[in-house]
Amino acid sequence: MSYPELSLMIAGERIGLAKETGGQRRSHAVLNPATGGVLGQLPLADADDLDRALAVAEQGFAIWRRSTAQQRAAVLSGAAALLIQRQEEIARNATLEEGKTLAETRIEVLMVAQLFSFYAGETQRIYGRALVRPEGQRSTVTYEPVGPVAAFAPWNFPIANCGRKLGAPVAAGCSVIMKPAEEAPASALAVLQALLDAGLPPQVAQVVFGVPDEVSRHLLASPIIRKLSFTGSTVVGKHLAKLAAENCIRTTMELGGHGPVLVFADADIDHVLNVAVGHKFRNSGQVCVSPTRFIVEESVYDRFRTGFAERAAAIRVGDGLDPDTQMGPMANPRRPEAMEVLIGDAIEHGATLHTGGKRIGNQGFFFEPTVLSDIPLSARIMNEEPFGPVALINSYSDEAAMIAEANRLPYGLAAYAWTSNAARQKRLAAQLEAGMVGINTVAIGAADAPFGGVKWSGHGAEDGPEGLMACLVTKAVHEG
Repeated sequence: MSYPELSLMIAGERIGLAKETGGQRRSHAVLNPATGGVLGQLPLADADDLDRALAVAEQGFAIWRRSTAQQRAAVLSGAAALLIQRQEEIARNATLEEGKTLAETRIEVLMVAQLFSFYAGETQRIYGRALVRPEGQRSTVTYEPVGPVAAFAPWNFPIANCGRKLGAPVAAGCSVIMKPAEEAPASALAVLQALLDAGLPPQVAQVVFGVPDEVSRHLLASPIIRKLSFTGSTVVGKHLAKLAAENCIRTTMELGGHGPVLVFADADIDHVLNVAVGHKFRNSGQVCVSPTRFIVEESVYDRFRTGFAERAAAIRVGDGLDPDTQMGPMANPRRPEAMEVLIGDAIEHGATLHTGGKRIGNQGFFFEPTVLSDIPLSARIMNEEPFGPVALINSYSDEAAMIAEANRLPYGLAAYAWTSNAARQKRLAAQLEAGMVGINTVAIGAADAPFGGVKWSGHGAEDGPEGLMACLVTKAVHEG
């Protein structure tokens, strides 16, 4: 299989580098993180392209808001089946452009298929209610699609993130303009193509690529856009929220995290290590819910730190297409540079480096799985999301101190805890400040469960009934 030709997708039309009026669109070189080589040239939208996408989205909303629940369900279930049929091709292209292993990108395809299947059922359960009124009067509450959605998806889950951005609006009866990451365009186009091939009217969903700030300012300045859905960093999320506020655009924001992991002495330490190490280094740690700050009870600290470092050092790093690879490269050249800066700063502040800490080779964007311990809270890496293959391990004396550290930062996306004490499990569930909490598990995402954070990690949720409701508005109708 060869890497596909890249394009924008507006009204079902693939738009390449050549302009209809002559000349060429600007382009972005898509790189293979394993080699640093160029996979293809991606056309970038200009103002005319964005205006066309907006006009088409307005038409698409007029069409799709009148669709029946059964029509939406048929498209979503059909797209789910097509994704499964095309799993290998989609997964391979995602590995080529993002770097993670084939095992991980195959799972991503299945995640989107499961989400579309869930929404195929959920779209038929958009219920309203009738209020009790005196005879001759009637009051109802109904839910209607919010309108055209501007959706911005990051590169770290190039298939799953795009499935989230498209699935809920389509299920709700909205149209959508999605701007995926320019680093991973083929994955996004494949998800949209499955929906189109399953019968989605071409006006309903568009994909544009471009200079991020140009695209976001242009789309969010338009009165056509009624909702913004963004997944990405807290810094960018705050900026987009300000732009959206100018037109009172509704927002769903899934922003950064700095996942705390509380490990108590009564946990099965070997089991925790076997699970947590693999979860820490999946996708080279480029995961918003990645377990990052390991907050370990003093009596098991040395054992945990040693076991973690040994397992991390044994991870096989290589090309994601190699079946023996356990961790692929980082997704772009910016990430290894960021890792070196943050790890260097931590060591300067007195942290102990147990394994890793540097790039691998001079081809591609590979970085060693890294373990630091005894990191002062003043180090940048203890306060800024590292978004890379680094685990931070510190010891704490008791439960109260561990919970305080877990809640110290303004982030609140995912938190994890390992303990066999049932009473403590209940306390942790209540006291950890996060949108998602995993107790004795790292499995915190599912098609039927809300995915989102609190504090600086954003607001609103994707997936589950909550993700669908985020694309609906409430209307009360009173008849006398």
